Amino acid sequence: MDLIVVGAELLATVNDAGDEHRGGWLAIADGVIVAVGHSTDPLPPAAEQIDASGCLVTPGLVNTHHHLYQNLTRAWAPMTDKPLFGWLEALYPAWTDNLDEEAVYLAAWVGLAELALSGCTTSTDHHYIHPAGAGDLLAAEISAAQELGMRFHPTFGSMSVGRSAGGLPPDRAVLDEDDILARSVEHVQRWHDRSPTAMVRIGLAPCSPFSVSPDLMRRTAELAERLDVRLHTHLAENDEDDSYSLEKFGMRPVDYFAEVGWMTDRAWAAHVVKPNGEEIARLGAAGVGIAHCPSSNMILGSGIAPVAAMTAAGCAVGLGCDGSSSADAASLWLEARTALLQAKLTSGPASMTARQALQIATRGGARCLGRQSEVGQLAVGAVGDVAVWDLSGPSYAGVGDPVEGWLRCGPTAAKHTIVAGRVVVRDGSLVDGRLTERLAAHRRVAERFQRIIS
Repeated sequence: MDLIVVGAELLATVNDAGDEHRGGWLAIADGVIVAVGHSTDPLPPAAEQIDASGCLVTPGLVNTHHHLYQNLTRAWAPMTDKPLFGWLEALYPAWTDNLDEEAVYLAAWVGLAELALSGCTTSTDHHYIHPAGAGDLLAAEISAAQELGMRFHPTFGSMSVGRSAGGLPPDRAVLDEDDILARSVEHVQRWHDRSPTAMVRIGLAPCSPFSVSPDLMRRTAELAERLDVRLHTHLAENDEDDSYSLEKFGMRPVDYFAEVGWMTDRAWAAHVVKPNGEEIARLGAAGVGIAHCPSSNMILGSGIAPVAAMTAAGCAVGLGCDGSSSADAASLWLEARTALLQAKLTSGPASMTARQALQIATRGGARCLGRQSEVGQLAVGAVGDVAVWDLSGPSYAGVGDPVEGWLRCGPTAAKHTIVAGRVVVRDGSLVDGRLTERLAAHRRVAERFQRIIS
């Protein structure tokens, strides 16, 4: 064995049966879980042993929607005083005129480090701004993820309809659609790993109805089918999104989503705040995934997504931090807790438990990414991605149920985060020793963005 985690206060497997083991342990070899045991089972020998006494052990959390580059323009109050469209229009110029490989690499490195500290082991990213001469921004992100040891599902995002053609982004931020499709093929061929233990997989992600054409949406869906990769976009994000689709396409966003060939279980969509009952049923019947981004939706005043109804309809619902220009904090624990509170507020106190929120944050997210059999659970044959949560201290005094206590008390960060059997966060600190250096470089680059928007 390479690594064994022993002595958990509770080991929550989030497997199909929902098994939980007091005093449980698990063993990892070659990046894969090879044994899960009870407190009375004999422990196998291992090269490294992690003591999880007093801790909840869960699968690593899965982030299904992010814009990592946005942590270069974080918590800028004048921008988040605007709803979605005004917020985007205010920030597009700073992003477009300043992004390059260095900026994207540093933003990804810092953002993924922040996620790891919150117990996240798998993250996607939706990067859709590729300024002329900026370099290979997808490769820059992947380089950062590989250095940190994070499991990464970046999407090649795109925008093709600028302001002069009725879109939202400035014209200098958009790409030719044939070029977008050609680059999509190149990125998939270069990076996409189809193995069950893959550390990198690529999705295709035209940004939104207000920044790409219906033709690009259709052609991308066809290309994803041919290449057998996943599809991602923003959908039904707020009232402005509804109004834009009705004005430009003569239909609501979910109808448009279906019209361009995206109503499939290959697709997962971000936000989905404004679907009606009939649309929820259609999304669920098709098995469309939903990246629920509760903090961002509240900060931009977009609304609260009907998660309980979408889950009941059959949608694969996961969690997303969204970009740090709106959500500000890249903490999957925070998103899970906020999702729990929102569900109780909007659908009643019995509508969601902490275990259901944990399931959304793990198996639900894995299902969005097409990896529900090997990611998001602690089971033999699953990847060795684990989060260990310390439940000691005054915040957890009196807790009887470790899972409910983990989510309802706190705030909390992971004590240990393990990806593919390798410790990425140990005793609450990033194992990679370059964090201070990277933060200093990130600050230098971020100041360039701040000068543009101030």
